Amino acid sequence: MSGSDKVEAKAADRLRITEIFYSLQGEARSVGCPTVFIRLTGCPLRCGYCDTSYAFQGGEWYSLDDILQQVTRYNTRHVTVTGGEPLAQKPSLNLLSRLCDAGYQVSLETSGALDVSAVDSRVIKVMDIKTPASGEVDKNLDSNLQYLSSQDQVKFVMSDRQDYDWAVEFLQQHQLADKCEVLFSPVHNQLDARQLADWILADQLPVRFQIQLHKLLWGDEPGR
Repeated sequence: MSGSDKVEAKAADRLRITEIFYSLQGEARSVGCPTVFIRLTGCPLRCGYCDTSYAFQGGEWYSLDDILQQVTRYNTRHVTVTGGEPLAQKPSLNLLSRLCDAGYQVSLETSGALDVSAVDSRVIKVMDIKTPASGEVDKNLDSNLQYLSSQDQVKFVMSDRQDYDWAVEFLQQHQLADKCEVLFSPVHNQLDARQLADWILADQLPVRFQIQLHKLLWGDEPGR
């Protein structure tokens, strides 16, 4: 193997990680389940409501073997790869597949701004659709919608009524509820959760209302 090949192989076998931690899943279908979270460093988006900006920079390099070894410390079958934006680091695709090979139920939390076509089909994609108040609505990659299956979920995070109305239109235009599960979530401490629940019921939407369980339990504490 040449020197350049060795460098390329090494790059494909490591990821920059902000934290690996064990907590309760705070969102999506497996909410409340003990889960290992692998938070990758870096994100090309800057959403106005982002609560993990500490993951934009820094972190430490881990080999894929080291990451899997860390996961085995915890007695759970649920693993979530999150960020930042995991897909901004190409080796995350290898990590997702290796976690599936190891028998874990793996979910990927992704912004919806990067191509998901190469994500292992065994992985549960939890994909954001950015609303106007996020400041990143123009980053939505609509071509990703074709890669959603019934095991996947799309998530709309909303700051106000404008976000809600926009999300309802997007939901209906793309018939998202026929493709996968749809999550409507209020931005913590911005949109009243009860108000959003009332809107969903009034419009009889085929969506799942959710709030961030981890915020209720631990606030904005990193690693929880």
